[in-house]
Amino acid sequence: MGLKCGIVGLPNVGKSTLFNALTRAGAEVSNYPFTTIDPNIGVVPVRDRRLDRIAELVKPERVVPATVEFVDIAGLVKGASRGEGLGNQFLAHIREVDALCHLVRCFEKEDVAHVEGRVDPEGDIATINTELILADLETLERRIAKIEKPAISGDKKLKELLTVCLKIKEHLEEGLPARTLSEEYLLVAKELNLLTAKPVIYVANTSEDSPQTLNIHGQKVKKIAETEGAGFVLLCARLELELGELEEEEKAEFMKELGLEESGIDRLVKEALKVLGLITFFTIKGGKECRAWLVKEGTKAPRAAGRVHTDFEKGFIKAEVVGWKDFVECGSETVCRERGLTRIEGKDYIVKDGDIIFFRFAL
Repeated sequence: MGLKCGIVGLPNVGKSTLFNALTRAGAEVSNYPFTTIDPNIGVVPVRDRRLDRIAELVKPERVVPATVEFVDIAGLVKGASRGEGLGNQFLAHIREVDALCHLVRCFEKEDVAHVEGRVDPEGDIATINTELILADLETLERRIAKIEKPAISGDKKLKELLTVCLKIKEHLEEGLPARTLSEEYLLVAKELNLLTAKPVIYVANTSEDSPQTLNIHGQKVKKIAETEGAGFVLLCARLELELGELEEEEKAEFMKELGLEESGIDRLVKEALKVLGLITFFTIKGGKECRAWLVKEGTKAPRAAGRVHTDFEKGFIKAEVVGWKDFVECGSETVCRERGLTRIEGKDYIVKDGDIIFFRFAL
């Protein structure tokens, strides 16, 4: 499945620096708002040690990790919902992504201008959320105007939808994003493609001097994330960019010196999968390929087979499944079968995180 995560935030909070660190795609970095007008897009591999361990045993010709697509969306400002600062273009780009990576400035640096002239993470988050809420209210008002008359005239389904839309509108008018609605209302908000219904990861972009320290600004961001039930990651985009320019051996040494077990980028990618409720399964194609695939938690085997190839889902017969830990312990598919660790599963089998699956199908 395609997974797009849009990087949003005010101008000059480090979005393009983070994007460069994620993708090494050379997105333009500037100390001026609106430099990056069209979104930059980069595909980022999901580092997964399980895939590495499987590949060490299989020794395939190629190893294909799962990927996340990151979209660098130019900075939003006050009035974006009314078209200020090319706001309409930016909002359209946000509609196309599955989740938002909301980068918040938590560092003090005089030579990097702040669009509001101060470092205020709470205010910055409020500015972005307000603009997205205002855009959602416009969407809701258009929908309400369209269904109100037939709903009042007696259309039962539209009457129920109208009641839900009015409830969502009331929630938004209180300044609360749709993602904080109860599950019943959130489902409708997602169907309406409301911007604030999208899952969010708040990323506190901190100083190079103390990349692991949750300073007073970062603490405020974390508190907001906890209140909303959103994701949270602390990192230094500038440091992540420097790490990305190093060879693997140098990078490992540098991270050791900094006391980092895992890069901020890897933590961000994992958090993106978490907020979207995604899990990973693996396939082994003879000695040719080991590949990781992403599916929604709760996905049944036929749908997972369709991720590999549409014909696999249409002609699904059964799935041969073994857990990755059992596979690594046994060392091969043959030994897994001999020990009875390979299971035969049918159409109702729900794929588990870390499954290695071989799909049987008929054309």
